[in-house]
Amino acid sequence: MSPADRRVAAAFERMQESGIKSNRELGQNFLVDANMLDVVSREAGVSSDDVVLEVGGGLGILSEHLAPLVSHLHVVEVDTGLTDALGAAVAPFNNVSLHFADALALDLGSLDPAPNKLVANLPYGIAAPLILDSIVALPSCIAWVAMVQREVGERLAAKPGTKAYGVPSALAQAACRVKVVRPVSRTVFRPVPNVDSVIVRLDRFGPAAPKPVRTLISSGFAHRRKALPKSVALATGDASAKERLQAGLEAIGLPADTRAERLTSEQFFELATAAGFIK
Repeated sequence: MSPADRRVAAAFERMQESGIKSNRELGQNFLVDANMLDVVSREAGVSSDDVVLEVGGGLGILSEHLAPLVSHLHVVEVDTGLTDALGAAVAPFNNVSLHFADALALDLGSLDPAPNKLVANLPYGIAAPLILDSIVALPSCIAWVAMVQREVGERLAAKPGTKAYGVPSALAQAACRVKVVRPVSRTVFRPVPNVDSVIVRLDRFGPAAPKPVRTLISSGFAHRRKALPKSVALATGDASAKERLQAGLEAIGLPADTRAERLTSEQFFELATAAGFIK
């Protein structure tokens, strides 16, 4: 049995000893395949220089794998019922900080040392918002490698004009190159989920979109079947935005009735400037 296999077995022994059961309301599906540990850490390219953020520590299986490879590891877990099991998993390492908190409510910018990578088996319910929030809150973060629900990964990586392209796509791609790395079998999790998963990777090339651009993107998709100017006017209650955006679209070479799904992230930046959203 390999060291990774032994860690997985030990984690499930701790789970049984503590009477822990997966909490489906929290989207808990524990990683049980030791081979996936190497796949994830290798894809993330973690090294002794990295400060890594892991959200959804669970039983600590991935935490145990990452801790000896990195300079520092922040592990966030919302389920306090996992305190003993997760604490036992990382007890041998003095470079791990445990944070029992809701990752979406946690001030990620206050983590010290600041993470430069996020590597995680993300709970399904928070995967997209957590990634998008961390792009803004963690300017120090340059790479994200996460196991997520297939639909989430596909939305983040979707191209303009496709059905999957939407707010998560445009926001993520405003700051990062995004790709779905590979599918993940349902059998690597316990309990076996009812959805398919993928590994998604994001590599930062610039800062997060400024707030006016983020607002333009979210309001532009609020009424997806309507032209972008009308969608923004309806979503924000700003009737004047419609004419400004129609003129802005024409100024950047697009029809005045273009829908949000047709714009690349770069074009949202251009439009925000042309329409006066960015001064």
